[in-house]
Amino acid sequence: MSTPSTNVPALNMKEGTGSKPGPWKSSMTSVPGSIRPVYGAQHPPMNFKLPSSPKKEDKTKYTKRDTFADFENKTSDAWDDTDDELLSMSNMQMSLKDVQSTAKAVLDNHSKQSLTQSSKDNTLLKLDGSKANISSNSHHAGPGLGVRLNNSYKPPKTTHIRFAQNTDVEREAAKIDKFKKLLNEPNLNLDQLRSLSWSGIPRSIRPTAWKILSGYLPASLDRREETLERKRHEYFGFIEQYYDTRHQDTHSETFKQILKDIPRMTSLAHLFQQKVVQEIFERILFIWAIRHPASGYVQGINDLVTPFFVVFLFEYIENDIEVENCDLLELPKSILNIIEADSFWCTSKLLDGIQDNYTFAQPGIQMKVNALHELVKRIDNPLNTHLEKHCVEYLQFSFRWMNNLLMREIPLRCTIRLWDTYLSEINGFADFHLYVCAAFVDYFSKDIQQERDFQGILMLLQNLPTHHWKDKDVEELLAEAFKLKYMFADAPKHLSRKS
Repeated sequence: MSTPSTNVPALNMKEGTGSKPGPWKSSMTSVPGSIRPVYGAQHPPMNFKLPSSPKKEDKTKYTKRDTFADFENKTSDAWDDTDDELLSMSNMQMSLKDVQSTAKAVLDNHSKQSLTQSSKDNTLLKLDGSKANISSNSHHAGPGLGVRLNNSYKPPKTTHIRFAQNTDVEREAAKIDKFKKLLNEPNLNLDQLRSLSWSGIPRSIRPTAWKILSGYLPASLDRREETLERKRHEYFGFIEQYYDTRHQDTHSETFKQILKDIPRMTSLAHLFQQKVVQEIFERILFIWAIRHPASGYVQGINDLVTPFFVVFLFEYIENDIEVENCDLLELPKSILNIIEADSFWCTSKLLDGIQDNYTFAQPGIQMKVNALHELVKRIDNPLNTHLEKHCVEYLQFSFRWMNNLLMREIPLRCTIRLWDTYLSEINGFADFHLYVCAAFVDYFSKDIQQERDFQGILMLLQNLPTHHWKDKDVEELLAEAFKLKYMFADAPKHLSRKS
């Protein structure tokens, strides 16, 4: 883009009083050190001649024949002059008024050109906004000039906020549909059910899913109803056969212990104060003890009935009703019988897999406590060292974890979520529970190591702050446990004691 020439008024040069004439010829266009016209970065100098003196204007214009040789003939070499002649230049004075007028003229000229460029940019913006942006960004302006020229900048338009939809509800609905489709297949694929249940089972699906995962119900859809009727009838046959013997000498001690333990159940204390609930638990626990003489009733088994009982109760109450506030006398006797029988059989299936936890001397628990010690030593040696330093034995705090499957350590709602995964794992209550306990103690590692004496450590381990836990906390625990299982389950020698 061509630039119009800039008309700059000549600068007045005044000679000092009593000084010699300047060393340069009058035909020179400038004097070394004199003021030159100022040009913008995008306005190169035109064929412009600055007079050397305000008194004499050389109106002669250079032609194409003007060469450096002609210029040299008209001038004398300044370096051949004497030092006195050069020093006389220091007496030269410039008019401040002329300097100011020259500078003002240059600035006015730049302003006019800036306005012209800005108007052109605005016209382009109206025709094509995107092209205008590109041209303004690619404009080769000098330092600072681009800011002055780009008057067409507009802030970006704001975008309206779109609120996220309730994806949790949609996800839950989609999961329920998957479960229903799977459970209604003629021959259920147990591996698919385990995989789908591992991350949690919806409340409405849980009763049926737990019965199948426990081994109480068959995978075949056609056989389920017949199995339920037969097993429920069988259970109440045991009641008629054995329950009246509870006061006999051979069973009286067992029954007395059951009567003591049921009111002590801390989870859903209000629910277990109801007489009808206590009687259901008395029958379930006594019949199981009679049918398993190798172990008999052991304190702690009563806790293991609770999750099954509550989950099967959900099947008959509304979702918005809290189970601990239910008055079970409002339920028909037939419904209570169904819940009782199903709870008995599912508890029996669970205990079949961990019965060595409750036989004489409870060898299963002893073995798991030792394995937990070795596992914590591998994954969190500073914590293990801290416990050993203060003489804290693993048996002192983890025996209850193994005996009650962490039911006394976390809220019942979290236990139910935990059992979704336990039932989805093969031997989940026996094997996977070990890794959950290791992840559990490691979860509170920092808190434990802040305690500086035996009493403080043991009090914390027996009363860990989990009352506020939700499903997401259990899921974090399960994720850590799964990582530990992946690392150590296929390398059992890592968990064996070295003699």
